Formats: sequence, C-alpha cells, structure tokens
Amino acid sequence: MNANEKTFCTSLPEGREPILRLVPMPTDTNYAGDVFGGWIMAQVDIAGSLPAIRRARGRVATVAVNSFVFKQPVFVGDVVSFYADIVRVGRTSITVDVVVYAQRGLREGSDEICYRVTEAALTYVAVDENRRPREVPQQ
Repeated sequence: MNANEKTFCTSLPEGREPILRLVPMPTDTNYAGDVFGGWIMAQVDIAGSLPAIRRARGRVATVAVNSFVFKQPVFVGDVVSFYADIVRVGRTSITVDVVVYAQRGLREGSDEICYRVTEAALTYVAVDENRRPREVPQQ
C-alpha cells in the first residue's frame, strides 16, 4: 500500500449492519477494470430506497440525487457495503444519506483494507398506487 492509500483507510461503522452488501463481478467493470460508477449509483439508489420504503410504509420514487461523490475506485472482488440513514422527512419526501465502503484483500489472504468509496444523498417521494405523491405517515 502506498502512502496515499493509507490516507483513505478506514473501517466499517461499528455496531451497525449494512443495509446492502454486494461483490461486483467482471461484467460490472469498465475497460480499465474499475467498477462502473453507474453500477455503484444503481446500488446506492436501492440501498437508499430501503429505509425510505420502510418510513413511507409503501412505494417511493427517486426524485433527486442531491449529491454523489466518488472518493475511491471499486474493484472486482471488493466486498461493497452500503449504509443508509434518513436525514429528513417532509410532507411527501424522504431524504436519505448513503455511505459506501469497500473491503479489499479478502480474497488474496492478505490483510483486509477498508475504504470509504462513495457518499451520496438522495430524495424519494412517497407515491400511491397511481404513482401520485402522497403524505408520509407520521411515526
């Protein structure tokens, strides 16, 4: 590991289970072997929607990607963990922060290294059976 990589080392959040955990495959990569940003974005949308669906008690639709930052690349074989937290509930909307970590070195038998690879904020709207906005139920 070079000095620059050491700066980005971290660990998974203690005492929390990820809402989603995946291992990207070779078909998820670009010509250079990095996992497509679009693949990560799709998984972030799924991870963010899960707490939103629970809080809305039903269907939600993604209406905004408020921010999305790729901090480190993700590679085939990384164990990618997604953590999602509701940060705001409006009348019909729910905003969720998603943080993504990649654990590396598990398959080589070497020491495990963990990187915080992506951070995002997404807004979902609770929708009814006609896909029209509806109020988010009170807690």
